[in-house]
Amino acid sequence: MLPLPSFSSRLAGIALVLPALLVVALCFIAPLGLSVGGAFVSEQSIGGANFVTALTLYTPDILFTLLIVGVSTLLIGLFSVLIGGYLTLGENPRWVALLRWVYRWPLFIPFIVTGQILRTFLAKNGWLNGALDMLGIVDIASASNWLDWRGIVFAFVWKQTPFVALLVSGAMASLDRATMESARNLGAGRLRILFEIVVPQVWHTLLTGLILSFVTMMSVLSVPLMINAQSPTLLSANIAFRINAYGDYGVANALGAISLLMTAVFAVIYLRISMRDKA
Repeated sequence: MLPLPSFSSRLAGIALVLPALLVVALCFIAPLGLSVGGAFVSEQSIGGANFVTALTLYTPDILFTLLIVGVSTLLIGLFSVLIGGYLTLGENPRWVALLRWVYRWPLFIPFIVTGQILRTFLAKNGWLNGALDMLGIVDIASASNWLDWRGIVFAFVWKQTPFVALLVSGAMASLDRATMESARNLGAGRLRILFEIVVPQVWHTLLTGLILSFVTMMSVLSVPLMINAQSPTLLSANIAFRINAYGDYGVANALGAISLLMTAVFAVIYLRISMRDKA
């Protein structure tokens, strides 16, 4: 039997974490369980009919979602590394200060505002084509708008890069600069120092930010609806369509479960890499 003081301290600890556990259970775990369970319930019976319907109707959208989010994730990683690298290795204090001040702005803009902004920026007569026309790169009279898959990638990269760059630049700033200075004294360029010395040391931070960005982009609804209304589109738009147009929660839940499996694959890869590096 536990002594009374020890039992009381454990009871107090449980009481402290219990509200947080209840919030997680009621607001996250329970809806997740109901959604996954609902994916196996159709009007006919309990089984995989909803998944058969989802795969039959939306396989191109599933592949499109994986491609768009995957490409966006790779570009976010590249730009985040470049931004963090310049903040760490940049030699012009004014440019470093300007970049440090500007790159965080998209962090405070919601996705729905991002979609509306980019509808104006990427339209046929929008600012982007206007700027390219002034530079003589395109003729605005015959230019096409960017409100397609390119617009979705642009929106995701523009919105999520500051988040990952903030994590990566913080990790880079905490590194010992002795190895960087030694490599620079031996004649290594900044790009070589960045990708061969700095990035391997902040790999886990970069991977964490990319996983979080991948999950976030999989759940965004406003951007595909506002930028790319035609088919194929992202699964989040298909889920909203099945619910709003048909009231079909079974197929919508099946699409949600497929999205969950897609994100779970990347989570498993992250966990395996982390366990391998710790071993």
